[in-house]
Amino acid sequence: MGIMVRSIALVLMLVPGFGLAQENARRDTLTGDVRFHSAFRSEVLDNSRTLRVYLPPQYATEPNRRFPVLYMHDGQNLFSGLTSFIPNQEWRADESAEMLIQAGLIEPVIIVGIDNAGVDRGNEFLPMKLQMGANTAGGAADLYGDFVVNEVMPFIGATYRVDSSPAKTGLCGSSFGGIITHYLGLKYNHKFGNLGIVSPSIWIQDHKWMAEDLEKNREWVRRQKVWIDTGGDEADTKTRAACETYGNLWRDFLRAGKGDSRYVLEMNAGHNEVAWARRFPSMLQFWYGVKK
Repeated sequence: MGIMVRSIALVLMLVPGFGLAQENARRDTLTGDVRFHSAFRSEVLDNSRTLRVYLPPQYATEPNRRFPVLYMHDGQNLFSGLTSFIPNQEWRADESAEMLIQAGLIEPVIIVGIDNAGVDRGNEFLPMKLQMGANTAGGAADLYGDFVVNEVMPFIGATYRVDSSPAKTGLCGSSFGGIITHYLGLKYNHKFGNLGIVSPSIWIQDHKWMAEDLEKNREWVRRQKVWIDTGGDEADTKTRAACETYGNLWRDFLRAGKGDSRYVLEMNAGHNEVAWARRFPSMLQFWYGVKK
């Protein structure tokens, strides 16, 4: 029997592509206590999606404690290679949180991953309608914001022990998710004190409205902690220039208003989950770091 098993294994290894297929097989990399709310219904968007909730170790051991909460877009990409858009390329948000919490470097934090709507992702994340080839995208950002603030957040608040004060509540996303984080972070500035605008795809739209958003929200923005970043190898020079312009806009604006922002340009970093996972621990420390 042992000889037969070894023979079958040898034959399979000789099959073209078998070894590569095994290497690229999706892997479940969930770490810690991650809970799922499948088919979470949105009345305002008339669709459903999964909410993925990471709970820190202290959630089970400190039953009277309330915890900071970070809401993140594209929940499929946060915790596991099984569900990430690119197989096995995920933010490793659960691993980073576990590591930093156990090391005493950040407060225990709840992370809520809100799955995107698949083909409707662009519609929900882009505030303005945009022609993309033969198709249009965008225009549903206000409805998506209504969904996040008036459907997701009340559900999370009723289900988990969260500290819903603005200083303890964050919103974070990458690419189109960076655009919607900027948009909703300013529109609902009384809800979100921490923003993560990660590799925002601002070159895809005229981003003059972003500067107007900042000006309209001058008094509140100075109270927010805003992380903005991009990678040195993202797409092309036009992309980098747009992101750097946007980052400098925020930095100069908040410096004048004595706000708290950080702009990071990571050289040799691309526009992908691997790069965002590398920067995520620094984001968590920026928002929820423990002073020693």
